[in-house]
Amino acid sequence: MAGDEVAPHEVAKWDPTFTELLINAVTPVINRWFRPEVRGLETFPSAGGALLVSNHSGGVLTPDWNVLAPALYGRFGYDRPLYTLAHYGVFFTPFRAALGRLGVIHASRKNAGEVLRSGGVVLAFPGGDYDAFRPTLSQNVIDFGGRTGYVRTAIEAGVPIVPAVSIGGQETQLFLTRGNWLAKRLRFKRFRIEILPVTIGFPFGMTVFFPANMPLPAKIVYRVLEPIDVAARFGEDPDVDEVDAYVRSVMQAALDALGRERRLPILG
Repeated sequence: MAGDEVAPHEVAKWDPTFTELLINAVTPVINRWFRPEVRGLETFPSAGGALLVSNHSGGVLTPDWNVLAPALYGRFGYDRPLYTLAHYGVFFTPFRAALGRLGVIHASRKNAGEVLRSGGVVLAFPGGDYDAFRPTLSQNVIDFGGRTGYVRTAIEAGVPIVPAVSIGGQETQLFLTRGNWLAKRLRFKRFRIEILPVTIGFPFGMTVFFPANMPLPAKIVYRVLEPIDVAARFGEDPDVDEVDAYVRSVMQAALDALGRERRLPILG
């Protein structure tokens, strides 16, 4: 999670009517294409702030939000907004205004803390694009690239961490490499770009980051895990690295279980 930069009044842009209309329009397509399952929502906190922490999958056209958001709103209604933390680069698109109305906000501890302290739900993908472009052969590996800001955010806001894991997103095309070495060689880090992923898909074949291939209809399964009360488990002054290691271990065990269930790529 990034530092403390924040856009003024960003959280206030969420529009429940717009969000419901878009979800109602898009969800039938998502359901037919990805045949999603979301399990475990019965353990999700029914009220109060919660930091939902997930692995990130599917590259540029990730299906994660399109699977999780309808399930959460379907259970809790549109009186309980879901705010999703996103990299600043996501907002350099023609869809910036629409993203704000959907509750997509810049990934900063200040933004997340504002939502969590008000009793809202924040969805965070600590691994970001590093995770979303992990090689397909490593799709069942939880790897946040050493990022632990989400733990500090939960501790400061005094809210539980709710881990969630998904499988299938890395089968929507063939992810060959994150391309860390290529980004480093081309000195792209000065532009805050640390990966140049190489993928193979339809219709563009092999691409380096862009253009984005159309996702294959891989079955997506999400499992939401039981909330983790950080203070209750780790004390009033928890070690951030210890909490992060525990969260990732719980997520890894759950993802391993989903992996054992999966019989065939794409078909699930």
